[in-house]
Amino acid sequence: MTVDIKAYMSQLGRQARTASRCVARAGTGIRNRALLATAEVIERSLSRLLEANRKDMEAGAAKGLDAALLDRLELNDARVAAMAEGLRQVAALPDPVGEITDLKYRPTGIQVGKMRVPLGVIGIIYESRPNVTADAAALCLKSGNAAILRGGSEAIHSNRAIAACIHAGLEQADLPLEVVQVVDSTDRAAVGELITLRDYIDVIVPRGGKGLIERVSREARVPVIKHLHGVCHVYIDEAAERGKAIRVAFNAKTQRYGTCNTMETLLVAQGIAADLLPELGRMYLDEGVELRGCETTRQLLPGIAAATEQDWETEYLAPILSIRVVPDLDTAMEHIHRYGSNHTESIVTEDFSRARRFLSEVDASSVMVNASTRFADGFEYGLGAEIGISTDKIHVRGPVGLEGLTSQKYIVIGDGHIRT
Repeated sequence: MTVDIKAYMSQLGRQARTASRCVARAGTGIRNRALLATAEVIERSLSRLLEANRKDMEAGAAKGLDAALLDRLELNDARVAAMAEGLRQVAALPDPVGEITDLKYRPTGIQVGKMRVPLGVIGIIYESRPNVTADAAALCLKSGNAAILRGGSEAIHSNRAIAACIHAGLEQADLPLEVVQVVDSTDRAAVGELITLRDYIDVIVPRGGKGLIERVSREARVPVIKHLHGVCHVYIDEAAERGKAIRVAFNAKTQRYGTCNTMETLLVAQGIAADLLPELGRMYLDEGVELRGCETTRQLLPGIAAATEQDWETEYLAPILSIRVVPDLDTAMEHIHRYGSNHTESIVTEDFSRARRFLSEVDASSVMVNASTRFADGFEYGLGAEIGISTDKIHVRGPVGLEGLTSQKYIVIGDGHIRT
């Protein structure tokens, strides 16, 4: 596609701003109708979606994309079905738009409260995962926002096919097709233009590798909701129940490798390490996970590689795991504080006081007790599909669902009241 990228992106921005006002005033029923219609179109378009994705997969393999990226890129019957189910789940969620809270009378007689409102136009930049196209569109639409979606060039055929399904759903609900626009260009300059459209874009959500997110954070001239990477930990306390610890630690690493909530470093209390690590290590090795450990870990698991300083801070997104044996809870939390990415951290313990300390003192967007880090996503939290996971502290933190795509404004209700 040969176009003037600056003019093209400005056009998308203008169209999105106009469409945002239309979708913001549309009722919940209209927005839900578009979501449900899109879900049906996606299911009917299974073969077309898989064929488009096959082109992307073949091109990705030819370009030498690694296994983790190809896994994210792939669509199959189950993932297409999950996209449709995600749309239906979002449609079933309560609509936050227009919700009024904290309405109170003031001594002057006026009532003051807050109303939840859409952000406006949301720009979403993402890599590989074509299902993000459907998920992001669903959340933006339900929360009354317009969206400009810029997927990676490696998923261009898949994203175009999904966008066609979304537009069919919008058309059935009599909503403008510009409510959801997919950037139909693989030119990298499109990203630079999108993140500087201050007149049209209200917030940018980048989803992808650390390089992309660092670039967006550095160059954006509009607010950004982001997380750079997911260096997630599970700490097995000496008061952990053995079977529970093995299940959680194994699942946190092996349930899926290429996700930001996959455990990358396992921390084990010294008092339980000799009993636990030999069996858990065998399970990892049988599963094909490469282990790298501290000196104590290597004594318990002979033959594994030594973990380096770089390992402790690496998001592998692959079947590689770093393991460190630590003296106690304080050392584990200090390790997490130093190397963690404020994404998701978990403790396995039967000691209530230690669990409470971990919940209170660990700084992350999700902190868990006796649960796999793989639960850290919007679907599992009951938010429906998520638009991303934020490790920032303003304006939203953790999985970003419907409420995270809205803001609040003060409303004042009077009856001819004047200030004296």
